[in-house]
Amino acid sequence: MARELSKTLWRTALPVVLGVGVGIWLFRKDVDLTTLRSITFDVHTIIGVLLALAFVIGRDFGLAWRFHTIADGDLTWKRAIRTDLMCAFTSAITPSVVGGSALAIFYLNREGISLGRSTTLTLTTLFLDELFFVLFCPIIVLLVPTDELFGNMASLNTSGNTLLAGVKIVFWLVYAGIVVWTAILYLAIIAKPQGVRNLLMRISDWRPLRRFGPRIRNMADNMAATSSWVKGRSTKWWVQVFGSTVLSWFSRYFVVSALFWAFVPDVSGLIVFARQFVVWVVLMVSPTPGGSGISEWLFANYYGDLIGNLGIATVMALVWRVFSYYIYLIAGCLLLPAYFGEKTKKKHSPQ
Repeated sequence: MARELSKTLWRTALPVVLGVGVGIWLFRKDVDLTTLRSITFDVHTIIGVLLALAFVIGRDFGLAWRFHTIADGDLTWKRAIRTDLMCAFTSAITPSVVGGSALAIFYLNREGISLGRSTTLTLTTLFLDELFFVLFCPIIVLLVPTDELFGNMASLNTSGNTLLAGVKIVFWLVYAGIVVWTAILYLAIIAKPQGVRNLLMRISDWRPLRRFGPRIRNMADNMAATSSWVKGRSTKWWVQVFGSTVLSWFSRYFVVSALFWAFVPDVSGLIVFARQFVVWVVLMVSPTPGGSGISEWLFANYYGDLIGNLGIATVMALVWRVFSYYIYLIAGCLLLPAYFGEKTKKKHSPQ
């Protein structure tokens, strides 16, 4: 356990170095004394920052509520909160394309949920997160004009114009992938579980994919088990777990809305909120741990046309990363020693 703890702490150092390095570079490039003096720190600003912190708590409350609900009470609130924080910590130290939340299986198992059931619960939460984007992204696109959603590129130089044009392309490509993956999960878990399982079993025997056969068959079995489990859930249960998912994601987005209200209150709240959908979809394919470096740059440039001052945008980007990223690194590092110790080993709940 000591070796695993040491390895995890070393992995934590990489995203910190990347994030801090890019943050310092952006700060030195775009922020000067004039910029800092132009920022007004008054009661309005303080209230806005406190609101952002409140939404951070709302994000974690939503996810803890979901863990508590899907586990049918086998996870106490304390253990559900701890599982949420450890999942957030893992996402912060692994590339988004890898998927740090997949280790929710491990964390649920460490909290006393059997391994098979942990897999079922994790697949359910994955489906709920993907469903959120599939349902709400079209609504946002309908409510906000494309030019306002993806930024006023006319105000940028050639390099910035090209990079933000790339953001638009990446957004639509990733969203298309989310739609396909959600459709597969829906068919496998709810609509046609046996048909999808049979198809996956046949694919596992296909010669070019034979080396991945055991993994494909295991995934097929896990999806079938998840389907059997969710079919017995009530409408009230679905409302609670999807409602907690919406609460969590909306709270995550409202952190930025609160920061804009604190520092740049004249900007349209709808546009600020809508652009968070683009930011988080793009960050799903970030090759760096927790989006380190990319997140800071993306925020400062993507929101720069709304703020009108790249220096203030950089300051806000750094504050946003503290609230949405670094606090989870700190929380995870504090939980790690006890989490890998003997005290967290609990009797597994029945299958």
